[in-house]
Amino acid sequence: MATRIVLFDLGNVVLDWQPLRLYRQRFDDPAEADRFVAEVCTMDWHKAHDRGVPMAENAKALIAAYPHYEGHIRAWGEEWMETFHGYVPGMPALIARLEEARRPLYALSNMPAETVRATIDGFPMLKVFRDIVVSGLEGVIKPEREIYDIALARMGLPDPDDVLFVDDREENVDAAVAIGMKGHVFVSSSVLAEELLKLGLLSPD
Repeated sequence: MATRIVLFDLGNVVLDWQPLRLYRQRFDDPAEADRFVAEVCTMDWHKAHDRGVPMAENAKALIAAYPHYEGHIRAWGEEWMETFHGYVPGMPALIARLEEARRPLYALSNMPAETVRATIDGFPMLKVFRDIVVSGLEGVIKPEREIYDIALARMGLPDPDDVLFVDDREENVDAAVAIGMKGHVFVSSSVLAEELLKLGLLSPD
C-alpha cells in the first residue's frame, strides 16, 4: 500500500531542543554546564518526566544529592522553553508542503506532560498536527511497543505500512519498523525531503 501518513517525532526533528542550551545560559563556565547535564540533570533522569513523573517530585532526590544545584535542577522544568531554539532548519517549509498536499500529519513525542501546553503555545506550527501523542500523558515512552500502538489507534488504526515514522533516534525508528511502519532516521530536512519524494508523499517543486 502507498504510504499516506507522516508521524513525526518533535524534539530535534521539528523543534531544536537541547537542554545544554539552558545551562550554558545559567553557568558562567561552559565546562561546568557540560558536566551538569552529563552528571546531574541527565537524559536518564529526564526519562522519568517523559513517563509522566511530575518534575517537582523527580527533582527531590536530585536536590537532596546536589543541594547547591537546587535552582539549576528546578530550572529544567521552570525554564523549559529556554531549552528550545526555534524550529529545526527547513522543517517549517517542509511541513507546510506536506500540509498543502493534504497529507495526514501526526506527532509522537517523548515529552513531560507538564510541558505540553507551553510547547504547543510556543510553537504555532505544532497545531498543524491532527493529534500529538505525548509519552508523559500516556505513561509509556518510545521505543516501547505500547506507545506506537497508542499512536496507531489515535490515527484511526491505519495499516502500519501506510505510516512513515520520522525520528532522530535509530532505536525509536527500529521499533516503529518492527510493527510494520516505514521508518526514517532524521538527519536533516533536505534528506527527509528526498525520502518523502521517493515515497510519493511530496511532488517535485
